[in-house]
Amino acid sequence: MSKQTNNQKELISKVDPNKKYSLREASSLVKEITFTKFDASIDMAIRLGVDPKKATEMVRGIVVLPHGTGKNLKVLALVSADKENEAKEAGADFFGLDEYLQKIKDGWTDIDIIVTMPSVMGKLGPLGKILGPRGLMPNPKTGTVTMDIKKAISDIKGGKIDFKVDKTGIIHTSIGKASFSAEKIFENADELIKTIEKIKPSTSKGTYFKSIFMSSTMSQGISIDTKLA
Repeated sequence: MSKQTNNQKELISKVDPNKKYSLREASSLVKEITFTKFDASIDMAIRLGVDPKKATEMVRGIVVLPHGTGKNLKVLALVSADKENEAKEAGADFFGLDEYLQKIKDGWTDIDIIVTMPSVMGKLGPLGKILGPRGLMPNPKTGTVTMDIKKAISDIKGGKIDFKVDKTGIIHTSIGKASFSAEKIFENADELIKTIEKIKPSTSKGTYFKSIFMSSTMSQGISIDTKLA
């Protein structure tokens, strides 16, 4: 493990490990403690008081971040010929059908998200072993299986993300870049938290937000007071 530089040690010392910060404070502090030479991602780790093993307590949803993610996601639209222009105009990086189905079958997965139509889903079944592990399989619940191809792609390019609680009860997702202003980071994080709050399972009892942490790539986590979030 490489040794920490004096500068890195100074940045780390800015975070009080015993303090819980407000969301606005954390949004400013996370910029101060980021020391990567590249534009680091701003990440959230939200532990919920749910049991993901129970179908009634599975938390999954979609949020359109006010200021986008800062990432240029590569979108593949698997659509019929009559939908290709719609996909192109909406900003899809790749669009078509049989050609790309074959490319995926041959191992090509240089994309971030696939958008498709309900009628095409049957053709994607055999590719589940390739797409599934990479999180690329389209899903109606995330808006990536739809007849409104234009809206789906526009939302994705505009900052839509989908999130899902993992088996340990934590939602991990990126909500921006370190180059964003503190206000933009705050507004994106606030929108995510409010969206998760709105879809709280009715069967979930006790404390819903167990903990919330914000960090940037390679930085330590900043604990956020769930009551002040």
